[in-house]
Amino acid sequence: MLIKIGFDIQFKLPAPTPMVLLLFVRPSHEADLRRPQELRVEPETPVTHYHDLFGNHCGRVLAPAGLVAFRLETVIEDSGQPDRAPQDAPQLPVQDLPNETLAFLLASRYCEVDKLGDVAWKLFGEPESGWPRVQAICDWVNQHITFGYQFADSTKTAWGVYGDGRGVCRDFNHLAVTFCRCLNIPARYVTGYLGDIGVPAAPYPMDFSAWFEVFLGDRWHAFDARHNCPRIGRILMAVGRDAADVAITTNFGRAELTKFLIVTDEIESPNEKN
Repeated sequence: MLIKIGFDIQFKLPAPTPMVLLLFVRPSHEADLRRPQELRVEPETPVTHYHDLFGNHCGRVLAPAGLVAFRLETVIEDSGQPDRAPQDAPQLPVQDLPNETLAFLLASRYCEVDKLGDVAWKLFGEPESGWPRVQAICDWVNQHITFGYQFADSTKTAWGVYGDGRGVCRDFNHLAVTFCRCLNIPARYVTGYLGDIGVPAAPYPMDFSAWFEVFLGDRWHAFDARHNCPRIGRILMAVGRDAADVAITTNFGRAELTKFLIVTDEIESPNEKN
C-alpha cells in the first residue's frame, strides 16, 4: 500500500524566531519512503538537521519575521495490515528490561506515575500481565474518558484527565502511558500520521495523531487508547516520554498559527494500473 503524506503549516511571526521542527518520518521508517522527504520553507530559509535524545529526526530554523510556511509532500509504503496484536507478548521483569527502555518507566511532565500508582494497581493489578494487561488499560481509558476537541488543554496531565474524565487524543494516551508505567511496563508517547484507511472517514479535518507504544517481549508494540482498535497505516514520526518531547513545532518567541493542513491518503500503486 502507498500512502501520500504531507502538510502545509504556516505561521505569522512578529520577529525572527528560532524554531525546532519534528516534521519528519522517524529514521527507522525512512527506508519505506518512495519519494524524497524534502521540507520546503517559504521564504527560503536554511534548515539544519539533527537527531534528538530519542532518535527523532529534527530540524532547526531561524524563521524570518512575517508569514512563514513549512511544506512537505512525499509517499511512503505501508504493509496495508492492521496493527500487530500478539496476545502472548510477555511483560518482562524490570531487571530483564533493556537499558534503553528504563527511561519509559519513570514519571514525566504529563505522566505522573507517583500520583496514579495506587489507582493503576487497584484497577489493573489482577488481570494477566503482558498484552492482556495493556489491553485492559486501553479498554478502561477508552470507556471512561470522553473525547472532544473542546476539551483540549495543553497544560492537562494524566492526573487531570483521570480527574475530569475528558480530553483529546494526547490525553487518552498520556493516561494509558502512565498506567502502564505504574505497572512496570515501559511505555512511550508517539506522534505520527494516521489516516482514515479501513475505517469511516472522520467528520473533521485531518490532523497528526497520537498513540503510544509499550515494550513487551523483545520489541515495541503500538496501542491507541483513543481509537482502541487495530488500525492500518500508522506512519511513525516521533517518540518521547510524553507530548512535551515530541511537539511538532517549538518556537522560541511569539508565533501565530495561520494555516494547518495535513494530508494522509492512500493512493493507487503504479502496479495496480497495469
